[in-house]
Amino acid sequence: MNLLADIAQQFLTNPSAIAMREGKRTMRYRQLALKAGTVAYSLQQADILPDSRVALAMDRGIDAVCALLGILAAGCTYLPLDINSPLTRQSRILNDADVAVVIGDNARASSYQQYNWLDYPVTSERQLVIPDINTEQLGAILYTSGSTGMPKGVAISHRAMLAFSNWAKQLVNLNQDDRIASLAPFFFDLSVFDIFACLSAGASIDFVPSQLTMAPSQFSAWLAQHEISGIYTVPSVLGFLALKGNLENIHPACLRFVLFAGEVFATPLLTTLTGYLPNTQFYNFYGPTETNVCAYWQVITERLRDDRPIPIGHPACGNQLAIAEQTGELLVKGPTLMSGYWSQGTLESPYADQHWYPTGDQVSINTDGEYCYHGRLDRMLKCSGFRVEPAEIEHALKSLPGVVDCAVIGIADETAGQRPAATVVIQPGTSIQNLRRALQQQLPAYMVPARWKTAPALPLLANGKIDYPAISQLFPSI
Repeated sequence: MNLLADIAQQFLTNPSAIAMREGKRTMRYRQLALKAGTVAYSLQQADILPDSRVALAMDRGIDAVCALLGILAAGCTYLPLDINSPLTRQSRILNDADVAVVIGDNARASSYQQYNWLDYPVTSERQLVIPDINTEQLGAILYTSGSTGMPKGVAISHRAMLAFSNWAKQLVNLNQDDRIASLAPFFFDLSVFDIFACLSAGASIDFVPSQLTMAPSQFSAWLAQHEISGIYTVPSVLGFLALKGNLENIHPACLRFVLFAGEVFATPLLTTLTGYLPNTQFYNFYGPTETNVCAYWQVITERLRDDRPIPIGHPACGNQLAIAEQTGELLVKGPTLMSGYWSQGTLESPYADQHWYPTGDQVSINTDGEYCYHGRLDRMLKCSGFRVEPAEIEHALKSLPGVVDCAVIGIADETAGQRPAATVVIQPGTSIQNLRRALQQQLPAYMVPARWKTAPALPLLANGKIDYPAISQLFPSI
């Protein structure tokens, strides 16, 4: 069984049903099969071998899904790029992954001229042939922020992605009548639900116009107008919807479930949102990219208290959870666990022997037998659902002229969960404005510090290490 098998069944049994909507454009399952088949054929004609890494330089949408499925149908692994991030960072990822080809719209080809390029085919049609793929073969490599200063490639097998999508499909009883709002970029693991759970259930994917996330009342109206029945997104988007979505006057009546993950959902905002949507089921999904979703909690509104964070709940997707005795760290093993990290063209499997993945998150179990999250054991941040390693930002900062030393922390933000903030020791004549501009050429926008402080020297502990608690006191919450 591979990621395409159940989707292929929909091609046969539901060919005329709508698979995707994007603006005024629609695509039916029959058309999706032909277009994905054309992509697979184009890759094979370009002598791209099975098991190769194929980078996707396309924004989320109908064409990107066609390309992604075609990559899998060619027996390859898809690597979705953040096309809005600086090209220098994308190049580091492409070189590290040792991609065989980059596929995208012809208009973007000049940005990737040093790599083998394949234009996304727009005219011809070929029948889709589903290959015989071992479930342990890699389906995707998703690059996240890395503590070494280099983005880290999380290698995910067909088995791991199937385990999650099949479990999630059953949890919310996903079916052919569902219309799912898709917000997650494809380099974000939330997109696994949007693509594979939805299409394998015969549901339709409705791509949310990107500008609506900053216009919450228009977003509410869009959900109602398009009769959206489900959405999977980050709490920062939902919190904005609760605060400014005009939900007291706009009623997305068809919305039967909301899934959220990626960061802590502030309980007061969740209480407000569930109050506006009393007939909607809410689920808190938990798990780093390395495990996808390994725990979940169905929101029980009667238990929501403003002074108490919500639990992450119970094991999900057939995974097992354990707590390290000395540290309280959550350990995970099971079917959704990654295959390893992709680095310098090879797969590294650091957890192959013990099969337990240490999440870096501290947890406990409450009196109801539910796992509860208490924060990170390391310095990693969650910014609008994206994993951010302060060390990667520090590495980029220290490479800039005029920076003597620096330290990056996370500060609380009501809508984004956390935002990075930087304390820098700089040489005379160096401006924060220039440093910010230079970082914008190296890092995605969500990794560029939102707040800055200068200092003659960084505060240190008695052992000579940086005193991060002292630095945190320099920054009030946004």
